[in-house]
Amino acid sequence: MDNSKSVIELERVVIKFSGDSGDGMQLTGTQFSETSALMGNEVSTFPDYPAEIRAPQGTVGGVSGFQLNFGNMNINTPGDYADVLVAMNPAALVANLRWAKDGGTIILDIDMFTEKNFEKAGCSENPLVTNKLTNYQIIKVPITSLTKEALKDLDLDNKSVVRTKNMFALGMVYWLFNRELDYTEHFFEKKFKKVPLIVEANKRVLSAGYNFALNLQLIRSYRVVKGKIEKGRYRNISGNVATAWGLLAAAEKAGLQLFLGSYPITPATEILQEIAARKDMGAISFQAEDEIAGIVTAIGAAFAGKFGCTSTSGPGLALKSEAIGLAVIAELPLVIVNVQRGGPSTGLPTKTEQADLLQALYGRNGESPCVVIASSTPSNCFKYAFEAGKIALENMTPVILLTDGFLANGSHPWKFPTMKDLPEIKTRIITQQTEKYLPYQRIEGTTIRQWAFPGMKGYEHRIGGLEKMAVTGTVSYVPENHEVMTYERKRKIQEIAEQLPLQEIDGETSGDILIVGWGGTYGHLLTAVSELREAGQTLSYTHFNYINPLPKNTADVFQGFKRIIIFEINDGQFYKYLRSELPQFNYLRYNKIQGLPFTTSEIKEFIIKTKEE
Repeated sequence: MDNSKSVIELERVVIKFSGDSGDGMQLTGTQFSETSALMGNEVSTFPDYPAEIRAPQGTVGGVSGFQLNFGNMNINTPGDYADVLVAMNPAALVANLRWAKDGGTIILDIDMFTEKNFEKAGCSENPLVTNKLTNYQIIKVPITSLTKEALKDLDLDNKSVVRTKNMFALGMVYWLFNRELDYTEHFFEKKFKKVPLIVEANKRVLSAGYNFALNLQLIRSYRVVKGKIEKGRYRNISGNVATAWGLLAAAEKAGLQLFLGSYPITPATEILQEIAARKDMGAISFQAEDEIAGIVTAIGAAFAGKFGCTSTSGPGLALKSEAIGLAVIAELPLVIVNVQRGGPSTGLPTKTEQADLLQALYGRNGESPCVVIASSTPSNCFKYAFEAGKIALENMTPVILLTDGFLANGSHPWKFPTMKDLPEIKTRIITQQTEKYLPYQRIEGTTIRQWAFPGMKGYEHRIGGLEKMAVTGTVSYVPENHEVMTYERKRKIQEIAEQLPLQEIDGETSGDILIVGWGGTYGHLLTAVSELREAGQTLSYTHFNYINPLPKNTADVFQGFKRIIIFEINDGQFYKYLRSELPQFNYLRYNKIQGLPFTTSEIKEFIIKTKEE
């Protein structure tokens, strides 16, 4: 497989695979990503697919895509524009042509470019005979026909044969970028081990695509140089899987059994699936009949002495709001993972957004403060899921962890941590016998109560959603007591700021402009700032993972800058929150609400425009 005679070396490449939702583009992209990671490249991915289980075939609305950026260093985004676009039909070309880099390569399954498919894609004319493609290297390949030819002697029906054509496209791109076939062949053997014929078919088509590209003189081969990475054991991990593993690690570190009560909802379902697969680690998963049942079972598990968690997405967080208030007033440890998506209502179930921040901060009745933190990369979803568990268990309070569809479905190389490297989690389980257990008596010097649960003789106590009498925990309607308890709960959240790391600045600590982001915008903002610095611009940047409470030095960080630009995938929710909490600073904002992540180019354009004003 050595193509060294015609190889051109590159530092990074962006590829987008696109086709019908049944064409296997997610699998194709995942296989290329996994192979590249195993070969020593950094990888960042962006799966993008329709919400319908079976969207109208051949239509633009039914296009499924998978974009990935791989290279030898500092890959923080899936890339703005594709160097190589694979379009399995006209709809895929129409939907993604604007994301193809000028002068890039477009590989087409020419068999699918028929009048009927042009009509389905809404094309008024054949795009292959217009001047829209003149700036690209177009490679027309009869992928469907060649797939059928490769499998003509196998006893497979036509539908099964055609379903393997994505592997032909993958084989071509493997050759194009000097990827090995071994990993994907092993994947076939494992996934389809009970159906040897399917294993043989996929292997054969993958090799056929590779060999076709090898013999096609129109294509030149490229090599993306391996990156220099820290020694250790790595895997490519998605945000949802990383989140699940972070919760599992927190449970293990705390010496507790993990209980996840959840209702399946896009794009959070994989967290439930991953926890359900970890019975070998003692995890308990419960697929509830609805969102409310999911969270109240988790609260019940927390009352019973388990590490209670629930996972959901935007509409589900709304349904869980009353029960979150129950966890607040009961002062029980609970982690609520909210994988944000486009809204309102059902909205854009498979598209990303950061639109649930204000709901996480304020979306409950009464004075009901919650800790809110946010992950910022697919791999650090592990870190912040673990951190959410640590804060909840050590402070006897619910914690909302915000991720989003971009992080949840995207992937990034992740170095396996060892349990000894993770910080301790000290639960508040009561261990010292007292004359009388007072459930809302605070641990000396803190606002934190101790944790007792059924089965602990002598620690029986009442729990529920009615206001509690300070210290004794009996039901109370005393006006002054309600005020006391309200401020106790508020102070508990505020004091957590003392446990958080200080907010750091990337760059100078003072100047004209400070770039601010939170959550999943991290990679795009970091890349944009880095590229502007390389072009001679002076910029400072800070990114928030801890939102309520804010790090205690946030005002000090902002103090040194004349203007603070906040970038969000929403209509300015963090902007509004900061203006409320720290109104003394001059804030600007840039917002995008298209169900898509930022591009680095639009961030750079706005920063340059602002600096010139």
